[in-house]
Amino acid sequence: MLRWYLIHTKPLSEGLAQTNLERQAYQVYLPRAIQSMRCNGRWRDRIVALFPRYLFLRLAEGLQSLSPVRSTLGVASVVRFGSRYTIVPDAVVDGLLARADSVTGLHRLVRSARLMPGTPVRIRQGPFDGLEGVFEREAGAERVVVLLNLLGQAVSAHIPGDCVLPQLVV
Repeated sequence: MLRWYLIHTKPLSEGLAQTNLERQAYQVYLPRAIQSMRCNGRWRDRIVALFPRYLFLRLAEGLQSLSPVRSTLGVASVVRFGSRYTIVPDAVVDGLLARADSVTGLHRLVRSARLMPGTPVRIRQGPFDGLEGVFEREAGAERVVVLLNLLGQAVSAHIPGDCVLPQLVV
């Protein structure tokens, strides 16, 4: 019987773990995504792990053992809940495979729905990290304008759009 297991890798070692597991004749699926990142003031696409530090391993139970997996270069551990290894349903992996680009096998992360003016937001990166403000408007393809309260005054700040998250109002 074939089953998918969840493997926890060492930091930035997903590819290394995948290579070494495949050398041992395990079937491995490492979902990857294209992510736009700012590098030297310019936006560039990079290929990154969709789930950093995790990959999926398909094991033929009765024919293969998980024992060598734990000591494979790049692998930190096999994910468990209590004393049982985590078995990932086939539908989860099949769904990931179906959503990947048919040519490259990569996932494209889409920005969430656009914010509406007046939406409370929290900044999650950069010099304003952790501050709360109010979304005013988009300013180009990748930037937004957020109204911040700094030193008792309302100030408009231009911030990369991927650094702003909607604030949950309870």
